[in-house]
Amino acid sequence: MAKRRKGKGSLVPAQPYKFRKRTGLLDIVLRKEKPFLYFIAFALILSGIIYPYTPVAMWVGFAFAGYSAIANDSIQTIGTFIVSNEDKKWYWQWLFMGGIFLATVFYSWYVFNGDVTYQRLASKGFADTPENFVYLQLAAPVILLLLTRFRIPVSTTFMLLSVFTIDSGAIFSMVNKSLMGYVAAFVAALLIYLLLSKVLKRLVKGQAHNAWIWAQWIISGFLWHTWLAQDLANIAVYLPRQLNVWEFVAFASFIFFGLAYLFYMRGEKIQNIINEKSEVRDVRSATIIDLVYSIILYYFKEINNIPMSTTWVFVGLLAGRELGIRIRSRESTSKFSKTFKLIGRDIFSVSIGLIISVILAIAINPAIQAEIKAFLFDE
Repeated sequence: MAKRRKGKGSLVPAQPYKFRKRTGLLDIVLRKEKPFLYFIAFALILSGIIYPYTPVAMWVGFAFAGYSAIANDSIQTIGTFIVSNEDKKWYWQWLFMGGIFLATVFYSWYVFNGDVTYQRLASKGFADTPENFVYLQLAAPVILLLLTRFRIPVSTTFMLLSVFTIDSGAIFSMVNKSLMGYVAAFVAALLIYLLLSKVLKRLVKGQAHNAWIWAQWIISGFLWHTWLAQDLANIAVYLPRQLNVWEFVAFASFIFFGLAYLFYMRGEKIQNIINEKSEVRDVRSATIIDLVYSIILYYFKEINNIPMSTTWVFVGLLAGRELGIRIRSRESTSKFSKTFKLIGRDIFSVSIGLIISVILAIAINPAIQAEIKAFLFDE
């Protein structure tokens, strides 16, 4: 066995020392995550017990989906808001965003006769209220929570909606619209930071004027409203398509107070995807990101009512912005290499989510299985 010298003249085995060090680090990680892993195990067992009981299963599925979707997608809308307002009390941020949530969801519920999704679930493949559930439909948001814990920005649209559709065409429509959103966001951010980088660089110099703070809160609020109009479908897919008064109160209250926890914790684990990007802590840079993102989301919201992955749009926006900054700065090759690694890692992460969601959709839906068999073996 290889030896290494320790102190004067003493020889100790090298490999056992390294093994003990790694094991100790693993033990620390496991101890730190033990409550969360217990919760995941409990949620999976609970899903297996209650999924045959539809009235209970729909609300348990909604609770899992509500927490997992907002925890995963918080980076898109309130991630930059949280980072650039670290000096503000969490409850003021919560009351502001929570108030916008209540106003947004109430408007949809009132105008669209009990529908809280701005008719996103009225599109092909999602229009019917679930009459029964299978185990994987309730387990999907739990899997999403687990992936979120590992900082993987999975698309909640694919992860949660795909397990309910009975039509593979609905999945292809969502993928197509989401790819269009990614490309549009990437190109828009790249052009903005290439053509206007000098102007933007001057804007973010020195101490930010108070007007920037007001602008960011207003733009972040508009972005949050636009995102909700797109992604509430991912949460409400478990529930009746028209909610009565008490169902609406339960729906709105759960998410409203869940937001309080999210702001108190200053985001979830996936928040680090925001933190590692350049200059995002500056309120002016965060405002520009949110403005571009909100315009793109609003545009795609108005095209049609097909659900889309806002995660893909957001990842495209950050990727185009990061690349534009590096190109204009003319930094070393190593900096470009780091940027491409960040972009590639984010694309790989959202691709993992798409693959998992498609696998779940195929495993759950006999109709999609039949379509695939017909496609593969049709002569």
